[in-house]
Amino acid sequence: QAAVVESGGGLVQPGESLTLSCTASGFTFRDYTMAWFRQAPGMDREGVASINWSGDLTSYRDSVQGRFTISRDNGKDILYLQMDSLKPEDTAMYYCAARRHYVVQRSLRASDYNIWGQGTQVTVTS
Repeated sequence: QAAVVESGGGLVQPGESLTLSCTASGFTFRDYTMAWFRQAPGMDREGVASINWSGDLTSYRDSVQGRFTISRDNGKDILYLQMDSLKPEDTAMYYCAARRHYVVQRSLRASDYNIWGQGTQVTVTS
């Protein structure tokens, strides 16, 4: 069964960094567009970053651009999100998502993805 599992979340102070990982299994990782989403309590799920199958095309929401970097290792079937200069407003549950590359290539719309992880919590507080 296709699955993605997130890891790397934690509690950090503003200005610090954190790296999230998403390990894929049960599907051909290199054939899928991947993305990170996040959801804070009482808020809608929002797209954070996406990356196409080969890793040469990426998209970021404005609030994280310049601070976050999405990348992938198609040899290890792992998606990453490097988060620098973290802010309290980055606090959320972070989810990994996947969809066949011929369906979507750089979308930040949650409805475009059909494989989801359980999430990893990121908390930024002083």
